[in-house]
Amino acid sequence: MNGKITRRDFLDGMALTITAGLAPRDLLARGLLAAPYPPALTGLRGQHDGSFEAAHTMPFDRARYLVDHLPVEEEYDCIVVGGGISGLSAAWFYRQRFGADAKILVLDNHDDFGGHARRNEFTAGDRLLIAYGGSESLQSPQANFSPIVNDLMKGLGVEPDRFRKYFDQSLYPGLGLSRGSFFDRDRFGVDKLVTGDPTDWVADDIPRDRRNGRPIEAFLRDFPMTPEARRQLLDLFTGKHVSLGHLEDDAARQEYLAGIPYTTFLRKDWGLGDEAISYFGGRPLDFFGMPPNLISALDCGLFAYPGFAGISLPADEAASGEMNEPYIHHFPDGNASIARLLVRSLVPAAMPGSTMEDIVLAKARYEELDRPRCRVRIRLNSTVVRVANGSSGVELGYLGNSDRALHRLRTRHVVMACFNMLIPYVLDGLEDEQAAALRLNVKSPLVYSKVLVRNWRPWVELGVHEIYGVSSHHSRVKLDYPVAMGGYRNPVEPEEPMVLHMVHVPTVPGIDEPRAALRASRRLLLQETFADHEAAIRRDLSRMLGPGGFHDRQDILAITVNRWSHGYAWGLNTLVDDTNEAHGSMRRARRPVGNVTIANSDAGWSAYAHSAIDQAHRAVSELNE
Repeated sequence: MNGKITRRDFLDGMALTITAGLAPRDLLARGLLAAPYPPALTGLRGQHDGSFEAAHTMPFDRARYLVDHLPVEEEYDCIVVGGGISGLSAAWFYRQRFGADAKILVLDNHDDFGGHARRNEFTAGDRLLIAYGGSESLQSPQANFSPIVNDLMKGLGVEPDRFRKYFDQSLYPGLGLSRGSFFDRDRFGVDKLVTGDPTDWVADDIPRDRRNGRPIEAFLRDFPMTPEARRQLLDLFTGKHVSLGHLEDDAARQEYLAGIPYTTFLRKDWGLGDEAISYFGGRPLDFFGMPPNLISALDCGLFAYPGFAGISLPADEAASGEMNEPYIHHFPDGNASIARLLVRSLVPAAMPGSTMEDIVLAKARYEELDRPRCRVRIRLNSTVVRVANGSSGVELGYLGNSDRALHRLRTRHVVMACFNMLIPYVLDGLEDEQAAALRLNVKSPLVYSKVLVRNWRPWVELGVHEIYGVSSHHSRVKLDYPVAMGGYRNPVEPEEPMVLHMVHVPTVPGIDEPRAALRASRRLLLQETFADHEAAIRRDLSRMLGPGGFHDRQDILAITVNRWSHGYAWGLNTLVDDTNEAHGSMRRARRPVGNVTIANSDAGWSAYAHSAIDQAHRAVSELNE
């Protein structure tokens, strides 16, 4: 630096001085501050700071959020609470049922739309890399999509079969890469990556004949465990002698497996010790959102966990679809593209383009989401704090997250497409029985971290495309899905920059009641800072990939931590839920209350996008004419 002040420096300094007293929204209004583009933001994202604090105070201080004394600022035909896939679908279905002239407002507490279907963008030089920050893919369309979901997909221009062309299932197998398991020295005394996993995993994008797996005996032989623990695991993976034949019939065996955790099944029926059982400690976290001591043996058996070869399990169409349909129905940004296509249909000016291909590179115009001239408006950074049926419509209050100002609106209909857990603190007129049913849906906390690295040569050197962290902070670490479509090209050469996908699910040992465990895990997650996540990311990647030449200080270019403190919707857990009672609780929880109906995947006790869409359709169909 030579100490000289340029004219540009001087003018920039003057602008900062003049505007120092203005709030960010005033600066934006005057064109003096560029609005951030949410998908390109790094750091702590997902359920980010500023989006949930009001909701966390509502149970203890509802009086703070009373709006009856305020004037009604706006009136609508329908207000949708929640701008995720279910909320956006509800707006779509509302227009179908009540006409394109219906005046609709979608309110969401985050600074981006899509809910869990979140888009992350990175740039490396002049290269754009797109990633998914939450909801990954359309899960098993052939097995899971209802006619309603198929009709919506058709209306959006989405043809699931096209992904067979866009998703490259041969890239990583063609480089000789496999799935591996990483054992860390804190638990196993040594950092060791064991490659060539030949086993089945749920929702696999790699065909069984292209996994580059080794014989199971060779794979297990390399585990840094005692010979006895390895012998027990080999028996578990290859044996058929545990048949539960002492139980009188298949129904009794199914009831038994549904009532015990997988860890109990391994210990009691297979005789595994703690060391062998520890191999499964992190395996179910990504898919189930809980450790194996909180998941029934039956659920693990339906999703290809070992130990069930000699047991007759019931047919389960959904599980079979998830195991056998290839996991390839994936946009580069995951299901964020479904949310973006819905926004395009609802607010065309906000999302240019016309096809499922060109949505990939379309740049959302956030300034167009909430224009008074539009029949459908999407308002972000707005936390709904009160909904009440009244004589002249439904009264709704919301808090602006940025200016902390309360606002009062009136509408004919409301669709609550937010978390079930929030509704008892927002919606007036709930009976105690319904409020209790809504509180049963305790969501699983999880973190999807996306890490931009300058190349992925270390993965090729080590021979892996995905790593299972047996007891690491991150239970799953993988190269991004290889999808090229709509002019977007995924990395294909190991020297190109790549986005890594890392999954962390917080757990609190010693709690055996699943809902209590999830609540404790959420409290733990909310105490972790971005610095905590970054340190864990650097530590795990250095340990896993260091032998392949990875150096975190020079190889990591950017980090986005998508924190979902309320992640997966609660799914029926036979360890604590009676099946018939659970279905009754679902129906009680989503009963309409006057002109207010309830959507979201929580309403179906299912964390999938197709469930969110089905529940949106049901909620709109229940609205009074």
